[in-house]
Formats: sequence, C-alpha cells, structure tokens
Amino acid sequence: MTTFLIIIHVLASFFLIAVVLLQSGKGAELGAAFGGSSQTLFGGRGAATFLNKMTTVAAIIFMITSLTLAVVTTKGGSVVKRVPVAEEKKSLPETSGPVQGAGVQPVQPPQQQAPQTPKQSPLK
Repeated sequence: MTTFLIIIHVLASFFLIAVVLLQSGKGAELGAAFGGSSQTLFGGRGAATFLNKMTTVAAIIFMITSLTLAVVTTKGGSVVKRVPVAEEKKSLPETSGPVQGAGVQPVQPPQQQAPQTPKQSPLK
C-alpha cells in the first residue's frame, strides 16, 4: 500500500508542478505593463479557470497523499525498535587462538626514571 501511495504522490506532485507552470501570472498581459489593467477581486478572467480548478484538485490530492503517507509510515514504528540486539552480537567475527583479546591490553603505570646528568666534555 505504501508503494501505491508513493506512486500516486509522485504523479500528483509532477502534475501540480506542470499545472502551475502552465498558468500565466496575474497581470501578465501587455496592457498591465502600461497600467491599463483593471484588476477585480477575482482577476480579469473571472472567478476560476480550468487550470485554477485543476491546480486545486492536484493540491488536494497532494495534501491527502502526504498526510496518508505520514500516518502509514509512523504505524510501522521506529527504525531503532526494529533492529534486534541479538543480530549485533552475531555479526562479530569469531576469533580463536592467541589473537583472541588482542585489542585489550592491561594498563601499566608509567615508571619514573632518575634524572640524567649531562656528561662533561673532556676538552674543558
């Protein structure tokens, strides 16, 4: 079901991008450049064109699929909860012989050395 929702979501997003890019902006006519445009509340073209309605439908489908995907993917739980601890222990390689435990060495306290006196040169 998640795959089906993702396909619908991607198609709706591409369709929404295409419909928005096909529309011309408000005041994009030549008369608007010289101040001859009379804008009303809904624009000069009327309440809603076909592309405006398609944009609304595509946006609604996009929002519904977004919310549905968010709900469906959170029902599965967290990725951290899915990983069992037993698999981590099995993934460590088995070692045998004297190499076993080679990474752990006992810590020895540093030994203090007596200060060395500089040797005198015989040419003095």
